[in-house]
Amino acid sequence: MLQAAEPRQLPTEQDKARTVYVFHKPIVMLQAKFGLTTPEERVLRIRATLPSLNEEDIRQPVKITPVKRYNQAGRLFTINGKVLMLLTEGDLDEGDDLTLDQAAQRVLARLDAQRISLRDQYSSSYLAIATLKTVAATLALGLLLYVAFKSWRRVKRYFEEPTSLKKGLVPAKWRELVGAIEGYFYGLLMILLGLTAFYVWLSSVFLLFPWTRVWGESLGTWSIGVIQTIALSIASAFPGLLIVLIIFLITAFILKLLKIMLTRVETGKLTLPGLHPETVGATRKLISVMVWLFALSAAYPFLPGADSVAFKGISVFFGLMLTLGSAGVMNHAMSGLVLTYSRALRKGDMISIGDNEGLVNEVGMLATKIMTHQNYIVTVPNAVVVSGTITNLSTQNPCGGINLTTSVTIGYDTPWRQVHAMLELAAKRTNGIDKNTVPLVRQLNLLDSYVAYELQVKLCPGESLVGVKSELHSHIQDVFNEFNVQIMSPNYEGQPEKAVIVARNNWFAAPAIEPDKTTEQ
Repeated sequence: MLQAAEPRQLPTEQDKARTVYVFHKPIVMLQAKFGLTTPEERVLRIRATLPSLNEEDIRQPVKITPVKRYNQAGRLFTINGKVLMLLTEGDLDEGDDLTLDQAAQRVLARLDAQRISLRDQYSSSYLAIATLKTVAATLALGLLLYVAFKSWRRVKRYFEEPTSLKKGLVPAKWRELVGAIEGYFYGLLMILLGLTAFYVWLSSVFLLFPWTRVWGESLGTWSIGVIQTIALSIASAFPGLLIVLIIFLITAFILKLLKIMLTRVETGKLTLPGLHPETVGATRKLISVMVWLFALSAAYPFLPGADSVAFKGISVFFGLMLTLGSAGVMNHAMSGLVLTYSRALRKGDMISIGDNEGLVNEVGMLATKIMTHQNYIVTVPNAVVVSGTITNLSTQNPCGGINLTTSVTIGYDTPWRQVHAMLELAAKRTNGIDKNTVPLVRQLNLLDSYVAYELQVKLCPGESLVGVKSELHSHIQDVFNEFNVQIMSPNYEGQPEKAVIVARNNWFAAPAIEPDKTTEQ
């Protein structure tokens, strides 16, 4: 039926604007224009009137009153004395073969159907039953989610057991390849089931109560439209996806055979000309990339949306990457990705690359910028950074200062305990050094004429390595001068007449402190 006053079965946007809906149900489509008031404005006024109806109004029947408005016959719809809408002869179509009274009776039937449905939902007995249904539905939903979760845990444990690899129609070798995915795939199905059950529960509960009924009908209408769209898309894309699946299965089978063959070459059970066991790993990766690229090229035309603008944009992007790579830029870009994802360095780290030492100012796509202690910005291409040795001084202390080391060489005539104490004293006098971290002194080498000592301290966060190191060197010189210890390493042209040793009673010369003998024993 396509009458004008009757709602359209396939309405246009203009038809929808002229149609009165009650709880998403079409009631009547208005066509008459009164003065400057368009049919769309009449519909808006009716929509503004409907929310003002209360429970008492809904319990009263809708009445039709014959009136004459704007020089034409009309029918006025009222409920409990409140005006709902006006239907006139101008709202009818000449081809309807319906009189004004007949059209008014159809509109009345639709209004009463919605009114009676809503009236029943306001009754105490109905609300009590609806509440019980809601509680039952909630318990059922909770039970369903609990069963889905427990079943997923059980399925996951089953696939993790070694005995499950020997069961089923799939060979054991193939189950090792795809078995790890089965548990997660089942978990994904359970998640989709839970979301669907929650959606059905929510829309059903909304439909049970008059205050949320409009939301429930909206959810139902939207879900039906989405399901129809998804179903049509899946049905149209299924043949192409099936071909793509076959191509990928064949590719996986070929790679599996290649892996078995190359594994035999790697273990020495098989010999192939030009292929050595130590090159099997790199050869396997290169072959896998080439085979998968060929498979993607073959499957590309069958992918859903292969002719879309998005796929064309991806093709242009890969073409641009190849173009940049031919100029050598891609080499630096890929090196930048290596630096980023390997977390070898990051902004703010103190690093040393070759002859350059300083703070990382920026890790870009093509180059890394380092700020040296002279406040110079040194730009190093990422390819050079990756190919060289990176010494990161901040990795072990991501939330604090970096470690600072310095070394001195002292003759054998100076007690080593005294040297340790003097270096520790110099560290305590230096600003910018973390006093909560005990300085560490090491004796690195026992050389021909002297001992090489190394002092390691930890800087406070934000302190400059060069500035603190300079101050530390100053305090080392001051402390050694205070205790008459010569830093310059002695060199001999001949064997000294007297053995250069440290007497035991001088092992703990100031500022070294001799430990308690009883404690030592």
